[in-house]
Amino acid sequence: MFEISINDNQYKIEVVKREGSKVTVSIGDRLYDLDVIEPEPGVYSYLYKGKSLEYNFFAKETDNKQYEVVSGDKHWDVEIIDPQRRYRKNRAGDDDDGGNFISTPMPGQVVKIFVKPGDEVPAGTTVITISAMKMESEYKVVVDRVVKEVLVNEGDNIDGEQPLITFEEV
Repeated sequence: MFEISINDNQYKIEVVKREGSKVTVSIGDRLYDLDVIEPEPGVYSYLYKGKSLEYNFFAKETDNKQYEVVSGDKHWDVEIIDPQRRYRKNRAGDDDDGGNFISTPMPGQVVKIFVKPGDEVPAGTTVITISAMKMESEYKVVVDRVVKEVLVNEGDNIDGEQPLITFEEV
């Protein structure tokens, strides 16, 4: 499952079944049975309920996470929201200065907390480790910060997007 943003509206998408070019996709609570081919790079042809649709995907940045999608005279801004992007967006209005809190994109368990309130934390320092889906992820601050509050304890089960540690600027 992954999330996309289309013209600033968020959708959860899951490929439920795939057999050759036939794909069943869940978008929100609706299922779509599609026949999909890529006749050339960045061009996708869909057959849905007997109707043929063609979409051109134009990458807007080098990491291939943002696209302009065009079909006929219609176009959409599409962003694939991976966990790292979601984490950055949730911190503080999508700024890149590290934001005022750390959260995770999915539920998990707190493995280790490396800071306490009042600690001055230099950029690049790991402040917390979270276990989710049998993987451990380290969360670091992007710029120098001071720990304001630690809102969880080691061993706590957490929800996705739950603030875990809050910060103040140095």
